[in-house]
Amino acid sequence: MNKTTVVHLIANAHLDPVWLWPWQAGIDEALATCRSACDRLDTHSDLIYTRGEAWVYAQIERLDPVLFERIKAHVISGQWEIVGGWWVQPDCNFPSAWGLRMQIELGREYFESRFGVFPKIAYNVDSFGHTANLPTILRAASQTSYIMMRPQEHEMALPSRVFRWREADGSPEVTTFRIASGYTCRDITVERVLESLGSIPEGLGHTMCFYGVGDHGGGPTEAQIAWCRSHANSIPGATLTFSSPSNFFEAIAPKICALPVVTGELQQHAIGCYCVHRPIKTAVRRAEHLLEQARFADPAANLTEPWKRVCFAHFHDTLGGTAIPSAYPAQLDILGYSAAICDETLQYGFRDKIRVLPADTRQRIVAFNPSDSAFHGYLEFEPWLDWHNWDQAWWVSDVHGDHVPIQRVHSESLAVSSGSHGAINYGLPRLLFAANLGPGEICSWNIERTPLSSEPSIAFNGPEPTFSNDSFQFAYATIPLPRLALIEDLSDTWSHGKDRYDAKPIDEVRFASATLIDDGPLMRSWFTHGMIGASRWWAEWRSYHDQPYVELRLRVHWQESHKLLKLVLPQADESDRVDGITGSHLIRPNDGRELPFRDWTANKSSAIVAPDVFGLDASPDRIRLTLLRSPLLAHHDPHDGVGPRGRFADQGEHEFRFQFFVGPVATETLDVQALQLHRPPLLADLTRGMVPGEKV
Repeated sequence: MNKTTVVHLIANAHLDPVWLWPWQAGIDEALATCRSACDRLDTHSDLIYTRGEAWVYAQIERLDPVLFERIKAHVISGQWEIVGGWWVQPDCNFPSAWGLRMQIELGREYFESRFGVFPKIAYNVDSFGHTANLPTILRAASQTSYIMMRPQEHEMALPSRVFRWREADGSPEVTTFRIASGYTCRDITVERVLESLGSIPEGLGHTMCFYGVGDHGGGPTEAQIAWCRSHANSIPGATLTFSSPSNFFEAIAPKICALPVVTGELQQHAIGCYCVHRPIKTAVRRAEHLLEQARFADPAANLTEPWKRVCFAHFHDTLGGTAIPSAYPAQLDILGYSAAICDETLQYGFRDKIRVLPADTRQRIVAFNPSDSAFHGYLEFEPWLDWHNWDQAWWVSDVHGDHVPIQRVHSESLAVSSGSHGAINYGLPRLLFAANLGPGEICSWNIERTPLSSEPSIAFNGPEPTFSNDSFQFAYATIPLPRLALIEDLSDTWSHGKDRYDAKPIDEVRFASATLIDDGPLMRSWFTHGMIGASRWWAEWRSYHDQPYVELRLRVHWQESHKLLKLVLPQADESDRVDGITGSHLIRPNDGRELPFRDWTANKSSAIVAPDVFGLDASPDRIRLTLLRSPLLAHHDPHDGVGPRGRFADQGEHEFRFQFFVGPVATETLDVQALQLHRPPLLADLTRGMVPGEKV
């Protein structure tokens, strides 16, 4: 401890707009807390209150204009400091990079328009972890400082409470402060102040101690204020002063260059939050990608309101799956609202674009790639043929009249039309074909109803694909087959106190006895199903004739409690792996820790694209993707988890997609493959120009 350290007392009130209550109660707590804070500031002219989250201010502006004006007056006087500047305090591992940038931009627009300021101090004091790319995102938004708390000291060792944080060597840095003890409290104590003095770099001379009552509590209390005054100079080695984060960072500015450097991600607290309440995660991810597609397709579209809803759902307890079950239907509703607006923007815009195509007497299939990335892959489409099956003599041509290879595959529909026969299609023919579309490109294909004089032959590259109990051999290589492992998990919703799931499996299954269901020139697929524990699963394996991966489409009807499901893949490469993360990728050791990841993971000998999975662990001999987890929802240790209304997470049906590659694969390739799964092209029937009665 320095001989005398200035302890900047930060009065605040952390607010969870959704947690053990629904968002409507979050509005009430925002109003009550900010009203109480204003009352304290009115009484104590030397007190400073710290508040972030544009969403909170927006609720007050809408519902209590008088209170909003009081806040503005305190901001002008310097007693109320705006920090963070984001829409909410989000989860800082799961949202996309553009989602986090939108958090900042929505907050910036709000605070600059209402208060004429945007803070340089980012502020996510309760978020469960922080992606390595975050310093780069912050500096791009002109935010130079950061305040966080998790992971805490027992979860991740750091060289100092104050440090320079960066993504990688040579990348932008932010001066970061890790809060001691907690950001709020009922009673401020000498022990709390002493903890804030710990781990301060020699000679820095300043630290921060946060106090105030959060979540419905009203911020600093009169008793806390009185305690701070009475102890201003009574703690040896410390001088206590009412202050703000900006005062602290300004005070240490001359000494920032001497602070220690921390490189990479800040993990790991609450490992369970990236594999619990999967519907909110898949809904956020879908909405984020739809918003990007809609922005690309129509740059003039006003997507502010949909983005506000998605950014609200980024809140760390919402997206982390740690809120009460009854809070989630409303969150899924607002995400559905955003997705629906984007889908309408895309679908109507697509059809506006194809109005310029000339009329044609042939039926056409039209595709549009609303993405800034090219699409090179396979599409499936069911053209409307007036209940008729696909005629064997029909074929598909491109705009140049050249033959386009197609394959008929099983339809979703099990409705049989009158007169339909055969093992597949049943009146709703589904066509599989390859497509190459540049960013924003529209392509069309013609359905030709005259016999093709000579149909070019197509063959799978290399040896015939074969499926066995242990491996899958396809044109490019042989991959070991993964297995499903069911593991007991008695931890709470967050998995507090854990950094891995290391219990031995209580049940395991291998993908065996597969049946060939599609056997065509473009793709072959095998189907198998079974049980693991009390849960049923269905697996479809696909091999495409010209693709360097094997695809797995997995469906699980989850019926477990206090268990988790892993997809386990053997690996022979002991080197560190590379995981996709928000906005970037990161080298990680295969040390068995459970960590969040985004879209893909790879090493020197293999790669897995898994856009529907959000957590994994790896050791030198295997990698395990965490598919599902079933703790009791909103169960927080030390509660014993016994209650008549407790609900287990994620019961019901879930779908997953995987692509397994063999050999080294460039990170750019993996990003593109994942993006193609997230943002498939749009497809439509076009019959303009056809003569009535000739559509069949």
